Amino acid sequence: MILRPALLLALTLSAGAAHADEAKLQRATALARDAIIVDTHIDAPGILAETWADLGQAAPDREFDYPRARAGGLDVAFMSIYTSAREDIEGKARQSAHAQIDSIEALVQRHPERFAILTSPRDVERLRAGGRVLLPLGMENGAPLGDDLSQLQVFFDRGIRYITLAHSAANRIADSSYATERTWNGLSPFGREVVAAMNGLGIMVDVSHVSDAAAVQAIELSTVPVIASHSAFRHFTPGFERNISDEIARAIAARGGVVQVPFGTAFVNPQAATDMQAWFRARAAFDARNAELAAAGQPIQDAAAFEAAWERDHPTPATPLSAVLDQIDHGVALIGVDHIGIGSDFDGVGGELADGLRSVADFPNLVAGLQARGYSDADIRKILGENLLRVWRDVEAGAAPL
Repeated sequence: MILRPALLLALTLSAGAAHADEAKLQRATALARDAIIVDTHIDAPGILAETWADLGQAAPDREFDYPRARAGGLDVAFMSIYTSAREDIEGKARQSAHAQIDSIEALVQRHPERFAILTSPRDVERLRAGGRVLLPLGMENGAPLGDDLSQLQVFFDRGIRYITLAHSAANRIADSSYATERTWNGLSPFGREVVAAMNGLGIMVDVSHVSDAAAVQAIELSTVPVIASHSAFRHFTPGFERNISDEIARAIAARGGVVQVPFGTAFVNPQAATDMQAWFRARAAFDARNAELAAAGQPIQDAAAFEAAWERDHPTPATPLSAVLDQIDHGVALIGVDHIGIGSDFDGVGGELADGLRSVADFPNLVAGLQARGYSDADIRKILGENLLRVWRDVEAGAAPL
């Protein structure tokens, strides 16, 4: 077959573009594997508690496992020790937290050549030698503390190095961003003690998930920088308090802290954020109605049917990788490249993630996107992990046990 000149040119251009794209991805992959990547929020422990998998080997039903972490260049993966508001109400949060920590310790014992628990940024270089993925622990929801300040030392000794003060409902420490009513109008009196004691021990204060008032008070009270471990910017999702406001982001940066951008659709897509906020309100109303029915001795509504109907009426919108890049661009323009990082929320959002960022193997795609937008390799290294490690060192240096 004889190719026409125009067709030959088109095929040549297409092959050239594919080659150029491959070269860009190779360059991005090289940087991802050379840089220290720190992801401050991966929900692997909670999933392990529900359905076990050996994360030292390929685990196709998860978003974090060792082979893909190494493929993507991930070095430091904060394991989220998450407890729910329901576990708090039922008095099970502390037990759940310890069980999840046990699961990570067991994973490390099973694969000491692949994983190590990380308790200090000073140990990163030593422990990651040989290709280990390092697993520091972050507590998502301070509920396991109960109202006992001494539990901070217990969990610090078990490896907890940041605490998200509250989650989807107010606890004994702080108000949640999701709640329609506020219990404390910010931090509780006990919550103020918790922040001070966290500073003393060297546990990072995390203001993701909490109300604006609680975040402002924690930032003002803390004597060391604070973090938002997985918070996108409210600039893109007006009215969605779960995402961080520009004002609070500036306050975090002014004290030397970092905002860690997540990849979950519900945080970086405006429609998904609206749906999530609406779900929390609808579910709260549903639960309140069931409580009334139960008190009256009447049959309660079917929770599974409620969830199925909600998912049918609110399909997850497609979300491109550019939505995450836009978040990073906004953060850098707002508070500077020294105060932005990543907190993916892998294994925590039911697979509802931006395209191209579906697992820990995909960090090169993020790097390629940042390179295409003109970020220098030095600045990309800061975003990938250097900023968070700097803050962690500052928090550790500021520790002065009470």
